[in-house]
Amino acid sequence: MNIPKQTAQLFEILSKGQFINSNSSDDQERKLYNVLDKEEFYDILYDYFRQINFILEKGDGYYYLSRVEPKADLERKIEQAFKWIDILDFFKTFDNAFGSGFRFSPSDILVQLNLNAELKTKIESLKKYTPNKMKHAEILAKIINDMRGDRFVEMENEISEQYKVLSSFKYLEDLVLTIHITDEAKNEIPE
Repeated sequence: MNIPKQTAQLFEILSKGQFINSNSSDDQERKLYNVLDKEEFYDILYDYFRQINFILEKGDGYYYLSRVEPKADLERKIEQAFKWIDILDFFKTFDNAFGSGFRFSPSDILVQLNLNAELKTKIESLKKYTPNKMKHAEILAKIINDMRGDRFVEMENEISEQYKVLSSFKYLEDLVLTIHITDEAKNEIPE
C-alpha cells in the first residue's frame, strides 16, 4: 500500500472531527482536498483509515472521518444533531440562501435581529447552547466560533469580519434532509 505523503497531515485535521473543503480559501486545505479527491488515493486512504477504525467519508465538496461508535454515544450524537439543526434553522432564517459559498458578517446578522422578530426568537432559543445571560452579539460570536472550529465557515476578511460558508455546511443541510417524518408521526407532533 503506497499511501500519500500527506496522510499524517490529513489525519491531523480529520481525526479532530473537522472537514477538508474544496472551496476553502486556504491553499493548503484545497491541496489536501485534491489529494483526497484522486480516486486512487481515496481508495488507499479509505482502506488505511479503516484499519484504525475510521471511515473516510466523502460529501459534496468535502471529506471527513467517521467511526463506528457504541450505542452509548447515541444520545450525545442526537444532542449534537439537535444543536446543529437549531443553528442551521437560525442561519436559514437570516437568509434562505445561506449555504456553501455564502458570505456574511456578524454585523449583517445583528442588524437583521433588530428587524426580524422570527430571527430574534431563534437566537433566543440558541441560548441553551451558551452560558447564561449572554447578549445576542455574544451568542452569535460563540455560534460562529463553533462553526469555525468545526470547519463549516472560515474567516475570509479579518478587517470587515467577513466569513465564507464552506462546502462542509452541506453536511448539516443533508442531515436535515435525511430526517423523514411519516404521516403517522406528523399527527403526533404538537403544533
